[in-house]
Amino acid sequence: MPAPKKKPPAAAKAPVKIEDKLARLGLRSDMDLALHLPARYEDETQILSIAEAGMRGMQMVQVEAIVTLCDIQYRPRRQLVVTVADDSGQLVLRFLNFYGNQTKQLAAGTRVRVRGELRHGFFGAEMVHPTYKVVLEGAPLPDALTPVYPAGEGLSQSILRRAIASALKRIDWHDTLPAAALDTLKLTPFDSAVRLLHNPPPDVDEHALEERSHPAWIRMKFDELLAQQLSLKRAQEARRARNASALPNVGSLSAAFLAQLPFALTAAQQRVLDEIRTDLRASFPMQRLLQGDVGSGKTVVAALAAAQAIDSGFQAVLMAPTEILADQHFRKIAGWMEPLGISVAWLTGSLKKKEKTAATARIESGEARLIIGTHALIQDSVQFDKLGLVIVDEQHRFGVGQRLALRNKALDVTAADDAQTVPHQLMMSATPIPRTLAMTYYADLEVSVIDELPPGRTPVVTRAIDQIRRDEVIDRVHSAAQEGRQVYWVCPLIEESEALQLQTATDTHAMLVEALPDLRIGLVHGRLKQVEKQEVMDAFSRGEIHVLVATTVIEVGVDVPNASLMVIEHAERFGLSQLHQLRGRVGRGAAASACLLLYQSPLGGTAKQRLMTMRETSDGFEIARRDLEIRGPGEFLGARQSGEAMLRFADLATDQWLVEKARNLAQTLLKSEPAIVDAHLARWLGGREDFLKV
Repeated sequence: MPAPKKKPPAAAKAPVKIEDKLARLGLRSDMDLALHLPARYEDETQILSIAEAGMRGMQMVQVEAIVTLCDIQYRPRRQLVVTVADDSGQLVLRFLNFYGNQTKQLAAGTRVRVRGELRHGFFGAEMVHPTYKVVLEGAPLPDALTPVYPAGEGLSQSILRRAIASALKRIDWHDTLPAAALDTLKLTPFDSAVRLLHNPPPDVDEHALEERSHPAWIRMKFDELLAQQLSLKRAQEARRARNASALPNVGSLSAAFLAQLPFALTAAQQRVLDEIRTDLRASFPMQRLLQGDVGSGKTVVAALAAAQAIDSGFQAVLMAPTEILADQHFRKIAGWMEPLGISVAWLTGSLKKKEKTAATARIESGEARLIIGTHALIQDSVQFDKLGLVIVDEQHRFGVGQRLALRNKALDVTAADDAQTVPHQLMMSATPIPRTLAMTYYADLEVSVIDELPPGRTPVVTRAIDQIRRDEVIDRVHSAAQEGRQVYWVCPLIEESEALQLQTATDTHAMLVEALPDLRIGLVHGRLKQVEKQEVMDAFSRGEIHVLVATTVIEVGVDVPNASLMVIEHAERFGLSQLHQLRGRVGRGAAASACLLLYQSPLGGTAKQRLMTMRETSDGFEIARRDLEIRGPGEFLGARQSGEAMLRFADLATDQWLVEKARNLAQTLLKSEPAIVDAHLARWLGGREDFLKV
């Protein structure tokens, strides 16, 4: 038999260059490195004797001593134990994870500087996993605090410190802000701020550095906020330079639409509608964010905007993130539009092929003047006849690519770039955005706010109830149903998870069926087929189901005025925004309404804050403000991946006062100082336009 062939040796992986490792952190230029600021500092400017260090308590201290013993021990576990001593005493260094060559580095007789938290244990003074360096006798101490930088895989602090120190010798230190602005705003010069943050003197206010309230940090935060404001405002200018078809007609459809409504618009709805109508008359694309609290009446304003587009001879499209929400919009808006002779098309992923083909044909021919659907609207097979207005509901649930794909459906691929027209865009959100966040992350958008609820809405009483009182809650549900009211019971999961031990929708449904045999209990969750979901929702809307057990598929878009009681299972697991959205499903009729937040004890600090907020206020903007404080802007914005980096240095919870100043200066510079704008953006964005939205 022939000898088996040997496998060729695997090719050795080429070592990753330091430049590539730096690039993974976004550090590609000298200015990138200069603006890669320390996360914290270590004070290596002073040495204490071992005896002095022992009297400092649980503090970080640095000592210099001679190694007297270096030994690997195996009980109670393998560890490297090193004893060092100076004239005042001895100290044990304990390394639970170590490399073999450390025994040579720390051989007896070696002089070392050791920094760590000194503790007094059973065997005397010791440090566990301290940092250390081998030194010669009389070696000088640093004259500045030692920076500790955010690092990535394969990048040690020594590599980062050398790269940054080298970059600081080469960068352009000129200040991008006018001297008058520095003086008026009382800002530290750029070079002084950056040099201090990389090499703070020993007498610096360490607390101010850690809290990022030091004047050097204030300058960095201001520059970062200014760069964001400038880039977003420039993006707005660039969009306004594009062409859009003016939609000037508020004609017979708009008039008939308003006339048939069984209610009058609130003052806030009318104000916002006037803002949108003005935008739609322009020949550059509207880019407006319409926000309003749950139940404030955004849908009717969006429908009136669509009516203006249709009156002007164009199509309008509304895209929603879920079929339940899209269906709710379709039923409501089609109920308004179709009696007026307007053809409304419905397009979602769950339609049968024949239905999809018929719908896309009506859209492409122009027969359908208003189109409502989900992500299915952005499929290649969907072509519009004459698209003038794009409405995106719950816009934060869509990525930028999805929103752009819908907008680009209106582009004429045969036309020259300067002849291209894009549709007007109206984005809606029922998650109110705090003013500071809107000013920062939506600086390129016009923002309209419906800050008034329609008359007749009843306030929702909110209570937090421990799970041990579940029987009382079930009795409350039974009483509500006997009085002719309907109930939502919301659960966070579909099927059992041992890790989280949460009550599930299916288990809760079975429990309620058994506990309330005289009531009709429905169940809806995300894994049901769309037809099945819709059958249950329709039955609930008709009053045929007393209690609807559901997952968060009913978070938005469900409007059943007869539902007056909401029970939220494991409320401590939901975010504030979700809790507020869910609570908004009740209180839509004249009956007194309540929301019961069932929670599992003991509550953590954040969960306690959320439930307390829900009890204290029903104001969506106040809830959003507190949510921003709890979660921070990155998490608050959720799936809104618009291409901009989250702020690295500024904190919107504490630096709101800087946002207004940066915004005002940005407006001034854009009007009169284009060269300064270019220089500032080049420094902070490096041509990558990280903050820019298209």
